[in-house]
Amino acid sequence: MRFEDLRLRENLLKAVADAGFTEATPIQAHAIPLLLQGSDLIGQAQTGTGKTAAFALSILQVIAPEKKVQALVLVPTRELALQVVEEFRELGKYCPHQVLSVYGGEDIERQIGALHGGVDVVVGTPGRIIDHLERGTLNLSHVKMVVLDEADRMLDMGFIDDVRFILSKAPKHRQTMLFSATMPHAIVQLAKESMVQPEMIKTSEDKMTAENITQHFVVVDPKQKTSALCSLLAERKPYLSIVFCRTKRGADSLHYALLDKGFDNVCLHGDLTQARREKNIASFREQKANVLVATDVAARGLDIDDVELIVNYNLPDEPEVYVHRIGRTARAGKKGDAISFVTNVMEKRELEKMVARSRSTIERLDVHVDPKYTAFTPRRSRPDDELTPQARGRRDRFGGRPFGRHSHGPHFSRRRGPQLHGRDRRRPLPGRSRSRA
Repeated sequence: MRFEDLRLRENLLKAVADAGFTEATPIQAHAIPLLLQGSDLIGQAQTGTGKTAAFALSILQVIAPEKKVQALVLVPTRELALQVVEEFRELGKYCPHQVLSVYGGEDIERQIGALHGGVDVVVGTPGRIIDHLERGTLNLSHVKMVVLDEADRMLDMGFIDDVRFILSKAPKHRQTMLFSATMPHAIVQLAKESMVQPEMIKTSEDKMTAENITQHFVVVDPKQKTSALCSLLAERKPYLSIVFCRTKRGADSLHYALLDKGFDNVCLHGDLTQARREKNIASFREQKANVLVATDVAARGLDIDDVELIVNYNLPDEPEVYVHRIGRTARAGKKGDAISFVTNVMEKRELEKMVARSRSTIERLDVHVDPKYTAFTPRRSRPDDELTPQARGRRDRFGGRPFGRHSHGPHFSRRRGPQLHGRDRRRPLPGRSRSRA
């Protein structure tokens, strides 16, 4: 179906054409007419199918630019909030509506000033929305439309009670939309509590694979993992690639190792300040760095069309996370590759379980490790001004380095308390005497 057939206003159709869209995706073609009729809606569709544009166009079509909060969009993460606001602004660039992102980690006074100035749409995370409600700086009495985006992710992150509290503060006579890739029981129950005879659209649920993604695994020695990754990136030369790590410390360590090997890359994880996260995402989106090293904070809500390669440097803990990781490629109908590193038999079995659940195939890939990437590179720490205050506090508490027991600095034993290793045994821990007496 063409967007012209959806009876959208001319200024919205012009913005859609500027964005390069002509044909509506299935979720858009089904959802937009129902939303314009005022129906409550439950939309279930695979990630990357255009759910954001479906509710953004509907909201911009319905609400008037009155500088009162008339639409509220709840999202699970800061990155998704920024992405949703960006799409609102792109699709509404010929509309006078004011859109504001509200999330933690950013100066709340700036948000308060913007709210006092008047906005029409607020996109935010549950925690910061509640902060504004308790301060009295956010008024939901004029809200006509509420969107719960990535509802299953909000459930996984423990936001379900916060969402119920926020919905209780919104007018009862409103239009509610719930978009989710999966439909666990708790989400269905929330829909029953907060919606009135909702229409159900299920174009496609998140499957364990995407048809346009070619999947491979690489068996690699743990000591040569970084060298194998460098060799893979040098051989493939992907336009954009995302490398997923399990931990924040591991992501930082790999980030600096790749820099030392000559690969321009940026890092994304929860210990970085919001300003640094936004700067890194912008650098990656604008192709100033073609590799993004990230934790699972980027597994959902990061929508960049030109990502050609996903590398699971560490396997995820859950099959669902594997789905969302590899779903960052093959966006908007394009093709992509997903390569997973396995270092032992247990990891290979875990990967095989994910593939078995996906009813798909995955093939082994051999990577020749280039000797020039095998040289040792020292581990580096991230500057304090790039870390959140909480992360800096943890690093100070652990002896000035955030990398754990196999590096300089103490680790904590449940039985014996703080312990030092290697040459650090010679110096006492802060607040503890050398003597046991």
